[in-house]
Amino acid sequence: MKLVSYMHNGHEQCGILLGQYIYPTSGMEMPGTMPGLLNQWEELYPRLMAVHDEIVSGKLWDRLGSDNVQLLAPVPHPASCRDGYAFRQHVAAARRNRKVPMIPEFDAYPIFYFTNHNSIQGPGAIRCMPDHFQKLDFELEAAIVIGKPGRNIKAADADKHIAGLMIMNDLSARTLQMEEMLLNLGPAKGKDFATVIGPWLVTLDELSDFEIAAKKNHTGKNWNLKMACSVNGVQVSEGNLGDMDWTFAEIIERASYGVDLYPGDVIGSGTVGTGCFLELNGTGKLNDPGYKEQWLQEGDEVVMEIEGLGVLKNTIIAERKDWSILAKKKW
Repeated sequence: MKLVSYMHNGHEQCGILLGQYIYPTSGMEMPGTMPGLLNQWEELYPRLMAVHDEIVSGKLWDRLGSDNVQLLAPVPHPASCRDGYAFRQHVAAARRNRKVPMIPEFDAYPIFYFTNHNSIQGPGAIRCMPDHFQKLDFELEAAIVIGKPGRNIKAADADKHIAGLMIMNDLSARTLQMEEMLLNLGPAKGKDFATVIGPWLVTLDELSDFEIAAKKNHTGKNWNLKMACSVNGVQVSEGNLGDMDWTFAEIIERASYGVDLYPGDVIGSGTVGTGCFLELNGTGKLNDPGYKEQWLQEGDEVVMEIEGLGVLKNTIIAERKDWSILAKKKW
């Protein structure tokens, strides 16, 4: 089942997406927004599936054409947003390109950082300030949203807390990120301006045919889903969600240690191998000193596709061309 959030008649709403039509949950005697659904996910999920199956079988429900609404992030107002670091291939390549050895702690425990949950966006325009264009980067990822609250959740039980999966683009301003992380804190301003999720939330039942075993010595579901990113129609990245070393279940276990997870919490996978210009540029320069770096520019269209999860499209636009915090450095 696919769920979307959208604007209609000036109001944020939620619905089931089937084909070219959206079936508003408000017409099903259920909450009309995604936060409302997620807060009652265990109770409402069976009812949502029953309505979904009725629609598939031909029963008439109120519906809207999906072309007639503005799609939002599937979870427009996450309770929080964490991003993991789950793909060994990406970590190893990035460290190799910096001429430093692979860090052994990667295989000891999954890690994550908090990003700005108030900067979550869906399909459409992404506004960037001048300093963001100093090595502006995409990051090709997937994300989950928590539907069942919990605390001290064991990895073996954690998949039951996942409401569904989405595409995530963890946009990154690399110059800001690299400068502030010299102080061993962050990422902060390099990341907090935009994180994109969408175009819809896909529940786990729809992904059952893609399930594969976790990697050796790991616990939880994984999915064989092809991933790709193109910029202005040219493919720049490809990978597979099944290459995750740390599973979402294991990230949930660590994130919930001594902490309550709430419905609406979003957790990203981290970048797939080849899934950002930082890695691609580093590999290119390692193989060819004359390699020309590529970064996102004003007007670029970024299109991410993950098998089973849809296609997420964004256009980069410039905001305020006369204000730089990099220029305010004391030295």
